[in-house]
Amino acid sequence: MQHTRTTMNLARLAAGLFALILVAGIGTPASADAGFVRWIQSFENVAAKSGVSREVYRAAFAGITEPDAEVLQKARYQPEFRDKVWDYIDNRVNDEQVARGRAARAQLSTWLDRIEKQFGVDRDILLAIWSMETNYGQILERKDVMRSLPRSLATLAYLDKSRAKFAREQLIAALKIAQSGDIKVSELISSWAGAMGHTQFIPTSYRAYKVDMDGDGHANIWESIPDALATAANLLRKNGWQSGRTWGYEVVVPDKYRGKLERDNRSISQWASLGFRRANGRPFPDGGERANLVRLAGDNGPAFLMTKNFFVIKRYNNADKYALAVGLLGDQIGGYPGLVVDWPRGYTPLSTDERYELQKHLSRFGLYDGKIDGKIGSGSKAAIMALQQQAGMAQDGNASKALLEFLRKR
Repeated sequence: MQHTRTTMNLARLAAGLFALILVAGIGTPASADAGFVRWIQSFENVAAKSGVSREVYRAAFAGITEPDAEVLQKARYQPEFRDKVWDYIDNRVNDEQVARGRAARAQLSTWLDRIEKQFGVDRDILLAIWSMETNYGQILERKDVMRSLPRSLATLAYLDKSRAKFAREQLIAALKIAQSGDIKVSELISSWAGAMGHTQFIPTSYRAYKVDMDGDGHANIWESIPDALATAANLLRKNGWQSGRTWGYEVVVPDKYRGKLERDNRSISQWASLGFRRANGRPFPDGGERANLVRLAGDNGPAFLMTKNFFVIKRYNNADKYALAVGLLGDQIGGYPGLVVDWPRGYTPLSTDERYELQKHLSRFGLYDGKIDGKIGSGSKAAIMALQQQAGMAQDGNASKALLEFLRKR
């Protein structure tokens, strides 16, 4: 009993010293945010009551004294909900990503066979998710994207009221993952919102769906591609993935239904009886399957009958654009052609190589200082608009063939 009391007293003393160090700023930079440091100190007790050891907690926050301002910036800009659908799709479904997906398909064929057999999820959908989440793992090496998970989630919990509850929950789950030995505390790296590993699982989802596919004793989605893809497959399967079925069909909408029936749910046979047909001219394979009519660009863009698997993909990321991009990319990795009806851009788009070239031109003129990656994001669009303003053009920010031709002549 005396030994127990002594241990408890030492633990209280250690906790008190830790709190004193945090609040007083001993050993921390002069620029430390006192309020943030106090939040870290006070949340230790919450984490401890939830089963996180104080040793793990303190190791996770060692040296962290300020919120991550970039996390808040990224939280305000989410392309799934802000980009035009064709901009979103063009950045993610293109010849470069298809080629990488097909190379990965060949390289990982043995593992993909096993994962497909065990979970019943189409390999091309899994490869498309991997591409969407981390560019087949390349983003995990980028320090401008990946950051300290404890600091990111603490920042959201401390400063973002709308995400505070989510961040607290994910932070505790992440610390429990480290405590379990699946990942070292020092390796708790994530995207701005705490998503981890090759297939970007938030901590609670990782704990719910993790799979040790390679059999090494840990579900290591950070380093093991088989584990990461199998964990993604497990999430889809447990949320109702229908094996052997597609995510949807591109269709031609009869003129009399233009602007009507949006999101209606009917059987494929019922849609066919109304005059809906596949855009590629092929017959529907299963008239009994149910589907919703979805048109993300209105009547002038491609239309789709989305089946259950489309909505299962949305359990991974609850955005129509995301699920559509996964479906389209997966189809093309598997050898199917792209869309029959193009998006109503109003301009001629660029190929992947041409988007790289455009960014290099913009950089050459001192208008763009971002990464040359062929992705036309907010930084590239701002540079395009600056150029358009200088040249007296309409400032639409579009990465068009006409704009590239203009730059080639300068």
